[in-house]
Amino acid sequence: MKYWLACLAVLAAPAAAQDRAAPFTLAPLPYSATALEPVIDAETMTLHHDKHHQAYVDALNKALAADPALSGRSLEQLLAQAGSEPAAVRNNAGGHWNHGFFWKTMAPPGSGGQPSPELARAIDAAFGSMDKMKAAFKAAGTGRFGSGWVWLIVGPDGKLAITSTPNQDNPLMDVADQRGTPLLGNDMWEHAYYLKHRNRRAEYLDAWWQVVDWQAVSARYAAR
Repeated sequence: MKYWLACLAVLAAPAAAQDRAAPFTLAPLPYSATALEPVIDAETMTLHHDKHHQAYVDALNKALAADPALSGRSLEQLLAQAGSEPAAVRNNAGGHWNHGFFWKTMAPPGSGGQPSPELARAIDAAFGSMDKMKAAFKAAGTGRFGSGWVWLIVGPDGKLAITSTPNQDNPLMDVADQRGTPLLGNDMWEHAYYLKHRNRRAEYLDAWWQVVDWQAVSARYAAR
């Protein structure tokens, strides 16, 4: 448990202080709603952040207010113990954390840089090449039935792996089929891409690499 709480604390470090315990709040996007165009359009960004993410925050606060035993826990603690919590807490704590992580995984096209040499070597060792990693990521994303997420993680063995989770679960939860420290994750819910890409999830996954912030991902790898 201490290992997973430490991982969560590192990844959540930039979060606002008020997100250490309920009531949780929605931080602004780290860039303008237009910043990721043409990959992700402004309307999608605004609806995704201001409506969908806000709904997870509001629902999480409501669920915690109804359960005093959980209301004092941090977001990190809620995720680490998701399997023993009510569905409303598990789903909305996951939704809040996943989206906060997602916004910080992206940057305007052309500004995200490249993986650090250390991360690049780890990708080559695990997958054979960057292109093969992207192909495996795409296969996991398109293979996710219904809604969920696809992740590049560092597993407990220290090796990189790709995994997918349903709904708003993530690899830090005790319910995950494959646990690990997320380095990057992409939202496979239709609200993340449908206004621009319609039902073409594969197209969205291909385009998304243009806005990955490899500097942020490399920093996560260095801090693992």
